[in-house]
Amino acid sequence: MKQQQMYTGGRPHPVRLTAIAFAVATLALGASAQAQQEAAKPGEAAAPAMQTVTVAGIRASMAESLNQKRHADSFVEVITSEDVGKMPDKNVADSLQRIAGVSVATAGGTEGGFGENDRVSLRATPSNMTLTTLNGHTVSSGDWFNQNINSGGRSVSYSLFPAEMIGQIVVHKSSQADLIEGGAAGTVDIETRKPLSFKQKLTAIGTAEGVYGTGAKKTDPQVSGLVNWKNDSNTIGILAQAFEQKQSLRRFGQEFLWWDKVENIDSAALLAAHPDLRGKYLSMLTGSALFQQVRERQGGSLDLQVKVSNDFGFDLTGFYSRMNARNSNANYMHAPVDTIGGGALPSAYTISGDTVTSITFPAVCSAQNCSRAVSSAQHIIARPSSYSDSGYVNLDWNYRANDALTFTGKFGKTKGTGFSPDTAYAANQAYAGSGYTLHGLDAPATIWVDNAKTYTPRTVEPVGGWAFETSATDKESYGQVDGSYVTPWATLTNLRFGVRAADHNRIHEGRSGDVSDAGKTVANNPGGLTSFPASPLSNVLDGPWTFSPDAVAAWGDKYVTYRKTYNGQFVIDEKTRAAYLMSDLNYNDIQGNVGVRYVRTDVEVANRSPETVWDPVRTNNRYSNFLPSLNLRKELRSDLTLRASASRTLARPDIGTLGNIDLNDLTLTGSGGNPNLKPIMSNNYDLGLEWYFKPRSLLSLSLYKMQIGSYITFGSSREQFFNRRQNKITTYAMTSAVNTKAEVQGFEMQYIHDLGNGFGFNTNYSFADGKETGRAPTSACAEDNNCDMVGTSRNSVNGGVFYESAKFSARVNYSYRSTYLNGLDRRSAIYQGGVGNLSASLQYELTENLSLSFEGKNLNDPMLISWSGSKDRPSAFYKNGRQFYLGLRAKI
Repeated sequence: MKQQQMYTGGRPHPVRLTAIAFAVATLALGASAQAQQEAAKPGEAAAPAMQTVTVAGIRASMAESLNQKRHADSFVEVITSEDVGKMPDKNVADSLQRIAGVSVATAGGTEGGFGENDRVSLRATPSNMTLTTLNGHTVSSGDWFNQNINSGGRSVSYSLFPAEMIGQIVVHKSSQADLIEGGAAGTVDIETRKPLSFKQKLTAIGTAEGVYGTGAKKTDPQVSGLVNWKNDSNTIGILAQAFEQKQSLRRFGQEFLWWDKVENIDSAALLAAHPDLRGKYLSMLTGSALFQQVRERQGGSLDLQVKVSNDFGFDLTGFYSRMNARNSNANYMHAPVDTIGGGALPSAYTISGDTVTSITFPAVCSAQNCSRAVSSAQHIIARPSSYSDSGYVNLDWNYRANDALTFTGKFGKTKGTGFSPDTAYAANQAYAGSGYTLHGLDAPATIWVDNAKTYTPRTVEPVGGWAFETSATDKESYGQVDGSYVTPWATLTNLRFGVRAADHNRIHEGRSGDVSDAGKTVANNPGGLTSFPASPLSNVLDGPWTFSPDAVAAWGDKYVTYRKTYNGQFVIDEKTRAAYLMSDLNYNDIQGNVGVRYVRTDVEVANRSPETVWDPVRTNNRYSNFLPSLNLRKELRSDLTLRASASRTLARPDIGTLGNIDLNDLTLTGSGGNPNLKPIMSNNYDLGLEWYFKPRSLLSLSLYKMQIGSYITFGSSREQFFNRRQNKITTYAMTSAVNTKAEVQGFEMQYIHDLGNGFGFNTNYSFADGKETGRAPTSACAEDNNCDMVGTSRNSVNGGVFYESAKFSARVNYSYRSTYLNGLDRRSAIYQGGVGNLSASLQYELTENLSLSFEGKNLNDPMLISWSGSKDRPSAFYKNGRQFYLGLRAKI
C-alpha cells in the first residue's frame, strides 16, 4: 500500500455537509469505477508507521518528516525522532511549538506560566479543542495544580511524557472518518517506537544529564534508559524503557490579585474625603509572589510485540508516568483594601482614566484606632505532596482474513490522577507606611511597605490560615475494531470501516481543613523565619519576611483537621459509541478519502451537592452526531501538491465546565459548571499548496476556516455558597459556561530549506483571526463587546537554523506568539502578553556509540506579562529563568 494511506487527516467542508450528501458522493464515484489498480499488500494499512522508519541525524529526520507529509492524503505535520529515543527537545510540546499553526503554553489556565511547556492547541483555538492520542488511542492524565484539577480539562498534560519515549508525532490538522472524534481543531498522535522496528537484535541506550535552572540556582539529575530485544526471525520483540528526571523550579512574580472599584471597599469616610475616587479601579491586593517547586518524573513502559504468523499478530503495551510536584507559593501582598477598610486614608494618589495609578499611605496612621488596619498580609501555601500521573494498558492486534480483507483492533484502559493539598498560613501585618506606583505593562509596579522585612502581626486577628485537599481520578476503558477491504474498483480503491466504544469516568473530590484556635495565635507560628531571595524583577519588595514551606507544612500537620466536603464534588460518567465508513479515492490523478463517522454520547453529571452530605443533582443528556469528511490531493507536477479538505468535527466540553464549582473565599468569586452544555461542533475548511523545490526543502501556504456552532464561553450570575474562610453562607459573583457561536480563520506559511554542506533553516508564520459571534446573554461579548476567543494569538512565528556534520550538530530556534486571551474572571478578560522563547542545542559524537549534548531553554529569560481587562491594570509579571542541560548518551 502506498505510504500516503498511512497518514490521513481531515478538515474543512462545504457550507452544509451531511451524511446523506457524502453517501451520494461515494455512490457517484463508485459508479464510475474502472478496473482495479494494483492492490496494496493485505494488512499493510494497519501497520504502525514507525515499523519502517529508521532515521538518524537532523537532515535525515527532516527528510522523513517531509516525505510523510508530502504523501499524506490530508493536512498533516510530522516530527520524527533524530534517532531511537532521541527527540530534539526535552518535552514533546517543545517540538510541537515549531510547527505552523501549533501553540503551546507553560500552564493549563490563568495561573501564569512555569518553566516547562505543558499544553498544546491547534489553529489558535483553546487546548480543549485539540485531541491528543498515544499510538492512536486515548490517554488520561492528571494535574498537580488545584485550579487545573478543578477545571477538569480534557487536554493532556505533556509534562508527563518525556521526549525519550517518542518515535514520532503526527499532527492531523484535518479530520477523517477513521480518526477518534474529540479534536474539533485537530488531533496530535504521539507514536512510540515498536520492538520489531529496530535493526539490531539487541539495542541498549542510556542517557544521563544534569539540568541547571537559573531561577532555583540548582542542578538536578535526569536519567533514562531503553533496552530492546527481538529474535532472529523478527517475530518476537520486547522493548523496556525507564526514566527518572528531577528539576527544581523557582518563579518570581508580581500578582495583582484583586482589581475592584473603590466604592466597593467598606469605607464611607474615603469617598466622603475623596469623591473623585468613585468609579475608579484600585489594586486591592498586590503581591510579591515566590513560587518554588521540585518536579520528579518517574516511570517507564513495556512493549511486547509478537508476529504469530503472516496473518496474525499483536502488540501489548503498558505505560506509567508519575510526577511528584511538591511546591509552595508565598505571596506578600500590599493590601489597600484592608488598610482603608481598617479606617486609614491615603495621603496621596494619582488617577489615569478609570485606574488609580499610584497611592500612598503615610507612616503615621490617619485613623484614631488603627488596630484593624492592615498595610500588608502574607499567605504562605505549602503543597508538599502534590502529584499527577498517567498510565495505560493497551492491546493492538491485526488479522488478515484473505488477500482483500484485513482487521485490526485496540482494547485498553487508561487512568490519570491528580492531587493537591493546600495548607496556608496567613499573617496580617500591623499598619505601616506603604503604597504602590504603576508602570503600566512596561515594568512591575513599584511597591513599598515600611515593615515588610519584619514579622509584625497586628493585634486584632493577627494570624489565621486555611487548608483543603483537591483530587481527581480520570479513567477510560475503550475498544475498537477496524476493517479494510481492497475493492475491485479503480476509484474507490479501499473501503475502511469500524466501530468503537468507550466508557469515561471522572471523580472530583475535596476535603476542607479547619485551623484550630491554637494555630491562630502568634506564639504558635510555623517558625523557620526567613526572607525572600533576591528577585530578578525590578520594583518589587526587597527581601520581605516569610516562613519556610516545610515549616508551614509541619504547622498544618499540627493544627489543621480535615473533614469531607461535598459542595465542590462532582462525578461524570460518559459513554460513547461510534461507527464509521470511509473509502480511499483515486480519480483522474486526484487522491484522497471520503467518509462519515457517527457518534453517540450519553453523559451523566452529578454535582451541586450540599456541604455535609453527598446528595447531588443528577443531569443526563444524550447527543448524536454525524461527522462527514473529505480530503483531496492532486499532484500538479512532480514537486507541487494541491490539497483541499472539508469536515465536520466535534470536541466535548471540558469536564470542569460540566460539573465543577470552584470558589474563591477571599474575593467572593467563583465558577460553576453547566451540565447541559452541548459539544463543540465545527465545520472546517482547508486549502493548501506545497512546493517541494528540492530534497529536504518545502515552501507552502495553507488557508483555513472554522465555523464553530457551539463554542463554549462564560456568562455571569450571583449565587450563594458556604464560605469556608468565613464559616457562613455568602454571595459569590459567579461565571458559568454557556454555548455560543464563534469562528476562526487564517493562514499558515512554511519555508524549510536544506542549504547543503550541513546547513539549513526552517521558519513558519501563522495568522489567526478568532472571535465569538453568538453574543451569549451575560457574556463579556454581549455586555462588554469583548468577543475575543480564548487562546487565539493573532500572530505566531517560529524560526530556526541548524548545522550538521559527521560528528557535530547544532541548532538554534526562536518561537513567538502574540497576545491572547488566557481566561475569564467575572467576565474580566485575563490577557497573556506576547512572548518569545529562544532555545539551542549542541551535540558532539565522541565515538560511534557515545555522544555529548548541551542544550538551553528560555535563553532570552522572557518575562510573562498579563493584564486584566485593560492594559492600565496589570494582572501579573513572572520570570522563570533559564534552563541548561548537559548530557551524555551511550548506545549499543
